[in-house]
Amino acid sequence: MQLNKISKCLSLILVSLLLVGCQSKKETTLLFVGSFTDKKLGEGIHVYEFNNEIGEVSLKFTLNSVTNTSFLKVSNNGKHLYSVMDSQMPYHGKIAAFAINSIQGKLDLINVQDCGGLNPAHIDIDKTGKFLASSQYSDGSLSMFKINKDGSLNPHPQVLKFKDSSIIKSRQEASHIHSSNFSPDNRFLFAHDLGADKIRRFNFDMNNQDSILLNEDQIKMKPRSGPRHFTFHPNGKFGYSIAELSGKITAFNYKDGQLEFIEDYQSYQKQQDIYRAADIHISHDGKFLYASNRDPEEDSISIFSVNQDNGTLNLIGHEPTYGQHPRNFAIDPSGKFLLVANQFSDNIVVFRRDIKTGKLSKLPNDIAVNNPSSLQMRTYKNGL
Repeated sequence: MQLNKISKCLSLILVSLLLVGCQSKKETTLLFVGSFTDKKLGEGIHVYEFNNEIGEVSLKFTLNSVTNTSFLKVSNNGKHLYSVMDSQMPYHGKIAAFAINSIQGKLDLINVQDCGGLNPAHIDIDKTGKFLASSQYSDGSLSMFKINKDGSLNPHPQVLKFKDSSIIKSRQEASHIHSSNFSPDNRFLFAHDLGADKIRRFNFDMNNQDSILLNEDQIKMKPRSGPRHFTFHPNGKFGYSIAELSGKITAFNYKDGQLEFIEDYQSYQKQQDIYRAADIHISHDGKFLYASNRDPEEDSISIFSVNQDNGTLNLIGHEPTYGQHPRNFAIDPSGKFLLVANQFSDNIVVFRRDIKTGKLSKLPNDIAVNNPSSLQMRTYKNGL
């Protein structure tokens, strides 16, 4: 009789441990949405829990009383979120650091720093997670920040400003640094100057306290191209630029800081007089490349397969974004979904992604958000 009681107790304990173990393996995927707020205080950042089985969301948190938090970046370890603030304003913008509470899906402000220039448009973080680069569009500047262990930002130790121009005077009357990317080997930073039709390359020296970016070299892009965003292939061998003004994607070989031209590809489905190509990303497995095309006659995602041996692209097709002005998009961590932020129609469209063919299928429920402009996603296990 006593043995039976002991046996039952042991069984209950075992079941409890199994239940705890199952609960401890729970995964939560968060979607962070940054928005323009019409240059006034408003709801700038929304945090959603994303169901990576059915592609639907539930709102967890809204950050109010901020201005134009138009670009976001999650830290490498997933513990912190960085956002531009006061973009497109007539005074210096800012970079804000937040702690992410992944269990509650909320953000807590850590600190805010002046970005050192006008209209911060993009953020990137180096591979060590210790440095942040901020690209300022309106005055063609590039800033570096040291990230502390608690996620806070030190004041910028270095701000570089560029004076240059190119052919399209309405858009290229001056340098416009639209984004920057650390190289796969973390030895270089590439800054994309839409106004000058150049990619600016810098040696990245994290041990130098005063001049972290050194020895600028310039990669001249084709006139009237307007390089905007860039992505490196997961294998580190190739890089891809999306040019806003020509609507073209340029493929490069990458090795030891050198970008070697491979080929240009038209991102838009139809030829038009004005192009506004925007964002570019590669699937986590490296097999497919996607780019967003905004207006004036086409709002679409272009889909390419990637030859992982030589970096060339092959067009698969185009998918409409079911909204206006797809400024930014993201592939979820599972790789099963692609989400598009349609800024002018105030909606985020969720597509199911075929991981074998790369093709996209729209899901029925959109996410309603005012002026969505930046998407970041992260999956957490046990809140980590």
